[in-house]
Amino acid sequence: MARFTKEGGHKVPGINTGSMSDIVFMFLFFFMVITTMRESTLLVSIKSPQATQIQKLEKKSLVSYIYVGAPIRAQYGTESRIQLNDHFASIADIQEFVNQEREARDEVDRKMLTTSLKVDETVRMGLVNDIKQELRECGAFKINYSTRKKVSKASL
Repeated sequence: MARFTKEGGHKVPGINTGSMSDIVFMFLFFFMVITTMRESTLLVSIKSPQATQIQKLEKKSLVSYIYVGAPIRAQYGTESRIQLNDHFASIADIQEFVNQEREARDEVDRKMLTTSLKVDETVRMGLVNDIKQELRECGAFKINYSTRKKVSKASL
């Protein structure tokens, strides 16, 4: 019987980096697809009030948001302010905002447009009622209040 002996030691072959660029581009494409961009930068602080019964919105693409709360930066004061998209606004600007949101949508989707109020829990209800009156005047009758789910003591 013959014995087989290996001459020389085992050498580890070099790593093939030819497909490395393909993998990098696949990761890049994957993260580009799953990443969502913020529609607007919040200028007001919002701690949503708690609710016992909540329901998710079906089509978030048909929702326009109105933010109400105290400004994050002290230079804008401490009184509650209204934010439409990326800037502060007054109550009189709400009708124009709703009309611009309607014009940005397709004709079919305009009737299903929902206005969501993201209001801080410390905001006075008078300001919220004024906003609702402006929404009624421009025909925006679908209003949603953004809340957070109330945590029961039993689940703690």
